[in-house]
Amino acid sequence: MDRVDQFESAFRSAAKPIFHYQPLAMRSVLVVTDRKGDAAQRFRADVETLTAVLGERGEVAYDTVTGDNFTSPKDLLDLVEQRDPDLIVTYRCLHSKAWRWDFTLGAHIDVLTQASKTPVLLVPHPDRDNTASKSEGGAGPGVTDRVMAVTDHLAGEERLVNAALTFAEPRGTLFLSHVEDDAAFERYLGVIGRIPEIDTELAREHIHAQLLKEPADYIRSVSEVLAAAKVACTVEELVSMGRHVSQYRELVEAHAIDLLVLNTKDEDHSAMHGLAYPLAVELRNIPLLML
Repeated sequence: MDRVDQFESAFRSAAKPIFHYQPLAMRSVLVVTDRKGDAAQRFRADVETLTAVLGERGEVAYDTVTGDNFTSPKDLLDLVEQRDPDLIVTYRCLHSKAWRWDFTLGAHIDVLTQASKTPVLLVPHPDRDNTASKSEGGAGPGVTDRVMAVTDHLAGEERLVNAALTFAEPRGTLFLSHVEDDAAFERYLGVIGRIPEIDTELAREHIHAQLLKEPADYIRSVSEVLAAAKVACTVEELVSMGRHVSQYRELVEAHAIDLLVLNTKDEDHSAMHGLAYPLAVELRNIPLLML
């Protein structure tokens, strides 16, 4: 490596994204249900309990869309556009029985999460047996004191982290998780192994260390910023190599997570962000905040 390359590598290593603390404004909440009457009111009451932490920063206005207000995804999108909420709270498979088979979010949620800019808090379906304990991935009693943000590229995900902090109970725990895909890592190492000029074992050691160092450094900056701002929230680092969906499922269960926060938008195409959909389908017993 020549001196120019050395200087460039040192410069890039020193240029790290720094976290800025700015909780999201959640002053208006739209509760969406396919229920009517008393059943719709019970669901709204559960939502208000789950999102009570939002009231810590100011008054929150709740509005409800019930089953007789919409039937198609377009109807729902029109209502969302008219009400223009800061947050939508609903559940999978609206106006459908498909929630029983655990393989889909339903057309309404697929469209809503992609066509609307508003974050969606997806809770377990009201008809689902949600008696699982928190240690088994159950939703718990509506308290969000253990919140996890998940992404495959944590460094620089400022909005994701701030969204998780917005929903974390005071003095709760924020788990910042980053899982590097070990299959992709091994595939690239296989290519490097075919290049005689590169020491494969040295490349493995240094690339592995750098991949895990970047998210760890970012998590450290989150802890430092929150401490300086006197935010009473514990930050836990979960950085590892593994298979995305199975690893996150294990982390959710092992740490009794109350709320999972993840990105769903993808700038390159209209389908849901690659990691988000399988997680949303797989993790059915806990609330998911889908940005």
